[in-house]
Amino acid sequence: MDIKKIYNDVINKIHSEHIKCINKMDNPLFLISTAYPGVWLEHVYDSLMYAKLFNDNSIAVETINAFIDLQKKDGQYPYSIKTNNMVGYFQIQECVSFAKLAYMVYEMVLDDNLLVKIYESSKKWVDFLYKNRMTLNKGLVEMFVGYDTGHDNSARLDGMKYKSNYEIGGVKQNAKMLPDCDVAPIIAVDMNCNLYGTLKTIEKMAQKLNKKEDKEKYCRMAKNLKENLFKECFNDEDTFFYDVDKYGNKRKYLSSTIFHLFLEEVLDKNEDKELIERIYNLHINNKNEFMTPYPFPAMAICDKSWKSHKMANSWGYYSQALIALRCNLWMDEYGYSDDYNHLLSKWVEGLVKNYETNPMSQELDPITGVASSASPWYSTSMLLFIYAVRRLKLI
Repeated sequence: MDIKKIYNDVINKIHSEHIKCINKMDNPLFLISTAYPGVWLEHVYDSLMYAKLFNDNSIAVETINAFIDLQKKDGQYPYSIKTNNMVGYFQIQECVSFAKLAYMVYEMVLDDNLLVKIYESSKKWVDFLYKNRMTLNKGLVEMFVGYDTGHDNSARLDGMKYKSNYEIGGVKQNAKMLPDCDVAPIIAVDMNCNLYGTLKTIEKMAQKLNKKEDKEKYCRMAKNLKENLFKECFNDEDTFFYDVDKYGNKRKYLSSTIFHLFLEEVLDKNEDKELIERIYNLHINNKNEFMTPYPFPAMAICDKSWKSHKMANSWGYYSQALIALRCNLWMDEYGYSDDYNHLLSKWVEGLVKNYETNPMSQELDPITGVASSASPWYSTSMLLFIYAVRRLKLI
């Protein structure tokens, strides 16, 4: 099909069906899809990309305000704000540091009141995680249930009793409730990278607000977190970071969690230069792992679990639009712009060839490029398509 026609269709679809007021809010948010009716914490980056692509900061500001305003007194953010007026607190599902994204919104609008609001809210979130999500006393955040990471149907969740939410008598429990079972709690690489990004963002905000003690405090916390992450999760022989179960066993899945070391800038471009090159060349730019014909799968294709996790909405098999869009946050920064352009070109190709059967699906088969049936007209896929078409100058 004609790329220009699809491009215009996608823009029309966004403005006619995805920009809406929900939950009696006065201002609209950017909704995900009919499969996910509302806004999720892991999709906050959608609103930022919308702001950049359409020169409209209002929805990004409203999204940040919405999650902060719904933050509980103990610091817990909702993972979702749904169109049926339901606000969810059953899982974490942050996926990208909310503080980092919120600060990016502040930089768009330069509203000092918003900065203070983000700063205070972010500190409360950190307190919540340290108080409720570090039960193993390793100084690292833990996954209690499968939905905490947003990696549905991934082998990362194998062996867990609660691959979705923790329920007692059919009632879903708050995310701070630890199930007493199986291999959980699990030290999760991506969740700790997100926390690192949050700590570094608070450090940055503290400096801007002339809060020297806080700046030093959160700098130390970030340093300690990184040291703990390397100590518990890094395997030098494999040059990979793995989740660790409550018994201290590394869960050796070659998951896309490796991208989070770059996404949240845990790996310093100067201090970790050699390690960055090793990880990138051994794993990310390896056609037998993540640099597949349609990059990047949520699980390396050489992983023994990969083929057995092929079902719709699978973070154990498919290449995900969320991963591809988030690459915008790190690949240019780390000097991999050419590889990112290649990734974007392949995603455009895949989204175009599936347009008539599964328009703007959330995921593509990493080998064939065939879209799954999961979530057509997915917000992230639409934004990724628009961004890629513009960046690559395809029309």
